[in-house]
Amino acid sequence: MIIENAAVKGLKSELAHLDKVAGNLGFVRWQWEYTRATYDYKMEDQANREDYYLRINCRAIEGKLEQPHAVLVLEDAYIGRATFPHGLDYESAIPDKILNESKQKITELKQQLG
Repeated sequence: MIIENAAVKGLKSELAHLDKVAGNLGFVRWQWEYTRATYDYKMEDQANREDYYLRINCRAIEGKLEQPHAVLVLEDAYIGRATFPHGLDYESAIPDKILNESKQKITELKQQLG
C-alpha cells in the first residue's frame, strides 16, 4: 500500500545525515544499489502475529550511494505485510494500529530531517 501524501516525499538529504536520522528512528537502509536505496522500519502486530514494514524509497540525485555527501531525494512510502519466503505483500489490508504507527514514524522522520 502506498501512503498517499507522505510528508517525506520530495525531501532531500545527504546520505550520512539520512542514515543517522533514520537509524535513530529504527529504520534500516536495506536494499541499495548505485543510485537507489530503501529504508525499512519493522512493525509487529501482536494480535495477528504478523510483521509489517514501512518502506521509503530514495534515489541519489548527486553522487552515488556509499559516498557520505551524496544527496538523496525521498520518494514514495509503502507499507507491506511480510510473507515468507516471498518478501512483502503490498495488497493486504493494513491494521489501523500499524497505519497510525507508520504515519507517526513518517512525521518524526520529516521533523528530524527538516
